[in-house]
Amino acid sequence: MAKISNIIITTLNFVTTILSLVAIGIYIYLHFINESPTHCQKMVELPILIIGLVLLLISLLGLIGSWCQISSLLWIYLVALVLIILGWFIFTVFVFFVTNKGAGKVVSGVGIEEYRLGNYNHWLQKHVVNGNNWVQIRSCLVDSKVCDSIDVDYTKNGLDFLKNRLTPIQSSCCKPPTLCGFTHKNATYWEVPKTGPGSADSDCKAWSNEQNRLCYDCKSCKAGVLANLRKEWRHFLIFNGIIIALLFVIYMIGCCAVRNSHHRLLKYP
Repeated sequence: MAKISNIIITTLNFVTTILSLVAIGIYIYLHFINESPTHCQKMVELPILIIGLVLLLISLLGLIGSWCQISSLLWIYLVALVLIILGWFIFTVFVFFVTNKGAGKVVSGVGIEEYRLGNYNHWLQKHVVNGNNWVQIRSCLVDSKVCDSIDVDYTKNGLDFLKNRLTPIQSSCCKPPTLCGFTHKNATYWEVPKTGPGSADSDCKAWSNEQNRLCYDCKSCKAGVLANLRKEWRHFLIFNGIIIALLFVIYMIGCCAVRNSHHRLLKYP
């Protein structure tokens, strides 16, 4: 069992070393080779590099420590694993609480859900869609052309596009809120009634028929982004639980590898 634990740790860390090199390679491509990176790609460059370097460092500790049976390196590797497990667990609990609040409201007679910013956790409002972050998120929404598919649906299905299942972002960023009382001419072009908007809500004034503006400056768009984030993070919680369990198993195997290295030193000082 002791020798098997060393083989498993060596194999696992060899795989994670390859993954870390892939992450670093992606950073090099985005930062140095890609001649026309989008704003979204620029946003993920630094996180990818940090993840790649940290994963490479920890993987090399485990790989060299288990392959060469160096107890000191394996101890450092185990301490790093404990810190990662604790950090990941705390992050998982935090995500659970900040995404526990928030839901869309089905619009009567239309069948689509619309989202209000006040329905979401205050921390998310303050730290995710605040002024500085929203400039970057808004730029990503425009670059990714999230509203283009609605035009395709409109062309295929006529005015029934609202009855299609819109994503939270499409429902909130690609059209004005229903309470504004605008008349849609096509999927992303809405006409303001001659009597003015049906509501004094600021989102009604923020709406624009320009394709790079639409409702990207609306509070409802921020709410749609948080609704989508909440949905993705809820799914991510399941993934997090699996990762924590896997890291714990790796930690236990690492303990066996440390014990094996220690016994080897006692036997062959």
